[in-house]
Amino acid sequence: MDVSSSQSIDSGSIQMDILKKATDAQEQQVLKILDSADKLTQESALKEDIARKTGVGSNLNVTG
Repeated sequence: MDVSSSQSIDSGSIQMDILKKATDAQEQQVLKILDSADKLTQESALKEDIARKTGVGSNLNVTG
């Protein structure tokens, strides 16, 4: 194997490593966003449930 093909292989493996690290970082960001969205959904559902049970809040039913 000559030097140029060896450098080409090293360059390719470095690029793959960088791509994997970038993909892992994006995956972590997506998981954080999904976790935040899940928490917000649960909080919203809890607030709606409390409003329904107490009659206080944004879901107040005044029609009788």
